[in-house]
Amino acid sequence: MIARESFCALIAALALAAAAAGDFDPRDYGAKGDGRTFDTAAVQRAIDECAEAGGGRVVVDGGTYLVKPIRLRSGVELHLASGGRILGSGDWRDYPNRGDMKHVVSANLPRARDAALIWADEAERIAITGEGVIDGNGTCFVRPVADAESKKWKFERIGGFDQSPPRVVFFAGCRDVAVKGVLLTNQPAGWGYWVHDCDRVVFDGCRIRSDVTYPNNDGIHVNACRDVSISNCTIESGDDAIVVRCNTRSLAKRKTCERVTVRNCDLRSYANCIRVGWCREGTIRDCSFSDIVCRDSTVGINIWFVPKSWNPAGDYGIEQTVIERISFSSIRMERMHTSPLAVRVFEGAEDDIAACRGISFSNVVARSYGCPYFRGAKERPFEGFAFTDCRFVRDPSAAGPWRGAGSAPPQEFVLHNCRGFTFDRTTIDD
Repeated sequence: MIARESFCALIAALALAAAAAGDFDPRDYGAKGDGRTFDTAAVQRAIDECAEAGGGRVVVDGGTYLVKPIRLRSGVELHLASGGRILGSGDWRDYPNRGDMKHVVSANLPRARDAALIWADEAERIAITGEGVIDGNGTCFVRPVADAESKKWKFERIGGFDQSPPRVVFFAGCRDVAVKGVLLTNQPAGWGYWVHDCDRVVFDGCRIRSDVTYPNNDGIHVNACRDVSISNCTIESGDDAIVVRCNTRSLAKRKTCERVTVRNCDLRSYANCIRVGWCREGTIRDCSFSDIVCRDSTVGINIWFVPKSWNPAGDYGIEQTVIERISFSSIRMERMHTSPLAVRVFEGAEDDIAACRGISFSNVVARSYGCPYFRGAKERPFEGFAFTDCRFVRDPSAAGPWRGAGSAPPQEFVLHNCRGFTFDRTTIDD
């Protein structure tokens, strides 16, 4: 399993490269950092020359750098100093679909788009670090919805999926990736970090601060990756805070998603704090979530199997889903608006699940409006779930601050098409 030491080793290697080649400052290439003039060419040139020099640091400091999409290249650490801000363009036309990425078939990606503010394609030894800011300029891409008081998400995209950037940071087919400390904010109704078929990835001390009333603002979206560590992060997002999936439809080969570790994080979401799986996901296994606080969210932990018909934006995989050997320990949930735990196969997705088994919950304490529920498929029931030292407290005051946003959650523990479940010192209290 990748650990903090791996992150430190990567940063040390990048630091040695930077010492040899020197830091690269976009202002030396003509960047103004005034937040009004596009600095895309200058920032990209600094990145390119850094990579060509054998690697090192590109230091963003002393202002706001307005950019269109920029590409991170092998050996480069993009360092955002405390006085540095990268601001994405507020014009959707500046985020065209490239269609020429080496690692993915863009037409098979969710939303059929590969656009992102910062992206890397089959890069190695890359990092984004520092105490500065990545600003997605999201206010330019959304507008209030009608009858907002009765809606969960108060905003909608202007122009739908096609006229807003689908991601802020996109790593595809990368190896040895580190993200540390940076504040990502103001997402444009799109995923914050999308890590797609990558190996050895570390997020440490990252901050994501999004408007929870914007749709699709996922925090960290891990897909078909191996050896990923997410630790000491604070995430506030409109959609799922942390996602672990294995949609391989855009890849040349089928992959697994395994050995993802999440620990010591503080999460808030108007959807799910933690979501595992979705639609035709392939194999997700050997992942752990520990020492996590979930607060003021719709659902704490969600494992859903949904039908292809739910995905008008093309966000579905090509394999039957296997989810196995996933552990959740030392999780505290405060004010879950519906259920603390939801594991469910929806109608129309019964044939898309191969197995969901070996899921453990220990020392989980939750206060929520509804109870946990588990609905497996008749022919493929959930198997071997274990609960140890868990306490679920029903609290009517935890109901969501919106009206008419879906059916009421169950008021009793639901087990449907489940077998081999064990409970040790586990209670449900009113």
